[in-house]
Amino acid sequence: MQVSECSRIHEKRPEIVIVASAFGADAIRRDGHAVWAAAAARAGADGFEVRRELFGSEADAQSDALAQLGERIRAHGLWAVYSTPATLFRDDGSLDLDALRLAIDEASALDARIVKLQLGGTERGVATDPATLDRLMSGIAASSARVVVENGQLKAGGTIGAFDALFAALPAQSGLAMTFDTGNWHWAEQDPLDAAKRLAPHVGYVHCKSVMGEGARRFAAAPANGDARFATLLAQLPDAVPRGIEYPFIPGADVSLDADAARQVARIAAF
Repeated sequence: MQVSECSRIHEKRPEIVIVASAFGADAIRRDGHAVWAAAAARAGADGFEVRRELFGSEADAQSDALAQLGERIRAHGLWAVYSTPATLFRDDGSLDLDALRLAIDEASALDARIVKLQLGGTERGVATDPATLDRLMSGIAASSARVVVENGQLKAGGTIGAFDALFAALPAQSGLAMTFDTGNWHWAEQDPLDAAKRLAPHVGYVHCKSVMGEGARRFAAAPANGDARFATLLAQLPDAVPRGIEYPFIPGADVSLDADAARQVARIAAF
């Protein structure tokens, strides 16, 4: 009876992804993603987010290297997210179809379930004319991975209005979804709870982090135990989408890096 109850609880919990940078950018660049995918598996994660900006060289982004990395991630029982710092829209607000195609091709080589770009565009938003949206949807249709765009830390690509306008202009089955980063809204001076209420129907992936400090001294941190605001925010978002941990694990005198990673996976699953 107890085993059955535990199984039902586990089945209901959201899938948890560990973002590679949670182990430290320097460690990923030094050791490679595959080493730390093993650590993510030991922590009990379901997925592992590969970060293109943390590759040691451009050779790591070649198809053969990505395919090998994907095989190693799957060997640990994990599925992959592929994240690129490239923006879906250029600085003038126009669609960057080349960036989308490259991200899709690289994600395909990795055999990623999700491919994530930044939204980009201007502070006023992105192009939403019919021709642009047709080209966007045609590009997305070529992807075997789910295409998501993330709210960044700048107002260009980080405002609620920009995402609201884009999704309002797209048809319901456009193929595009959103990575909702719970912390980045603060850098862009946006209200995360307002963003969640307005954008929840379009969210396909959540990046979980709290924010400490102010202004240029802000940094990502683990949500505090019993953080009611963070819990309220997550409650506004779809509970069936994966949650990624994107704050640093912090080993200490009484806890190893592996132990803190496992603890944080359990905490984010329980929120």
